[in-house]
Amino acid sequence: MSPVVPLKQPKSKKIPDLLQLRIELAWIKPKIWRRIVVPESITLGNLHHVLQMAFDWGDYHLHEFEIGGERFGIPDPEFDWEPVRSELRIQLKTALGGMTAFKYIYDFGDHWEHRIKVEKKLPGDPELSHRALCLGGANAAPPEDVGGAPGYADFVFAIADPNHPERQQMLEWYGDSFDPTHFDDIALNLAYQDLKI
Repeated sequence: MSPVVPLKQPKSKKIPDLLQLRIELAWIKPKIWRRIVVPESITLGNLHHVLQMAFDWGDYHLHEFEIGGERFGIPDPEFDWEPVRSELRIQLKTALGGMTAFKYIYDFGDHWEHRIKVEKKLPGDPELSHRALCLGGANAAPPEDVGGAPGYADFVFAIADPNHPERQQMLEWYGDSFDPTHFDDIALNLAYQDLKI
């Protein structure tokens, strides 16, 4: 009679811890910010998509992360003068290496610098192991191609003044009315439900 061999139990996958991030656009007042929770195992490539949605960007332009003196993005040997590491497979926790602050740059022309701070580490949650959650924020993100922080200031100033000579032109360029104080975390969280990370 052969000995009874116990069946191997399948390894349970560890639920990744979560990171609470505060993201703020540099050089703009009043502050435009978001507070987002993501799994620490998120790749930088997926974090890019989370940030695009958080600030209502259209992903029309180049971007990169600056973390601890290294640049992460989508390498392009024709245009990169300094080395850029691929963002596609590197996890946020690995890239951070214990650091708690980094930058995300979107649109090298307008140069939207997002200053990101890891506010705290939270225990893993099965509901959030593959998605992002917005806990709060303030103010609308600037429109694409508005001309960076100075262009955005001019845009907001012009549309706020009914007598400004460029007001109508700015509104036509934007294509709709614009409320710089608007931010809808409920709509963002609904959008995040469809983004698997």
